Amino acid sequence: MGELWTLFEFLIATLLLLFIAIVTLIFFEVYRRRFDNSDVKDGAKFEDPNSIKPVPCPSIFDPAEKYISLIIPAFNEELRMPSALDETMKYLHQRSEKNKSFTYEVVIVDDGSVDGTKNVALEFVKTYKVDNVRVLLLGRNCGKGEAIRKGMLHSRGDLLLMLDADGATKVDDLEKLETQIRAVVEKELHMDNAADGNSRLGMSDVSVVAFGSRAHLEEKALATRKWYRNFLMKGFHLVVLLAAGPGIRDTQCGFKMFTRAAARKLFSNVRLKRWCFDVELVYLCKWFRIPMLEISVTWSEIPGSKVNLLSIPYMLWELALMGFGYRTGMWKIIS
Repeated sequence: MGELWTLFEFLIATLLLLFIAIVTLIFFEVYRRRFDNSDVKDGAKFEDPNSIKPVPCPSIFDPAEKYISLIIPAFNEELRMPSALDETMKYLHQRSEKNKSFTYEVVIVDDGSVDGTKNVALEFVKTYKVDNVRVLLLGRNCGKGEAIRKGMLHSRGDLLLMLDADGATKVDDLEKLETQIRAVVEKELHMDNAADGNSRLGMSDVSVVAFGSRAHLEEKALATRKWYRNFLMKGFHLVVLLAAGPGIRDTQCGFKMFTRAAARKLFSNVRLKRWCFDVELVYLCKWFRIPMLEISVTWSEIPGSKVNLLSIPYMLWELALMGFGYRTGMWKIIS
């Protein structure tokens, strides 16, 4: 009996030490990242293969110069990006031909790729010129969240759309998000004009976010996926609910649109670097009281996804950092 009790005490002590070690690691990592949102004007440059001079990056704090910016994070996307980008550029060109006020830019953020992603992206710059397609090189792999943050901070659009390099969501679905955002913006501007007849606010001054969503496809996914993938998906949804609260059913769809005012507030504060920055966006939207729209989009699974079972522990780690950072006040929100 004494031996069993000693073994029990050993297990309890081991678990307690493990808990203390994890909490300590979380504390130091949260502390280390407390100023990770401060480099909003980092002196980055765009590469232009048609010129020997680098192109200075604009800032999200500058006035908008384009109607829409598309931000595409790319890590080792040499094979998947060309066809998706061809489709994207064709859509944007056709729409701009029909409506001259539809001005656009595509910002490709190379997240430290080790394949030919950079060369593929620069070929599109050669074809469409640096005013319409820009390439931002991070130099090393920082994570999808950080790549999108950098792209957002150096974009020129009234509207800013993040989308994946694989073309899993059809680019023309941006019209669904755009229509809903414009409706909210027009309502806000109408209310402001009614209160102040001299108001000079525009779309860039109203904060709205539209989340592309695959929630309507969940029932089909549950029926076709392996049981353990469904278990992990449901578990992750529960953790997200605890971390950011209710509001958005599908936080992880890589198709989201922001007004310039919303992007300025959100991406000046995002600290998570990889998969869970989407959840942090939801948390920050609630903090800033930014209206969130969830809109169903067409989505198809493209082979070559970077998400796998090993991503789950890192997602949980990032959610723990977020919860600890904001709830202890160590991560200050710039308002």
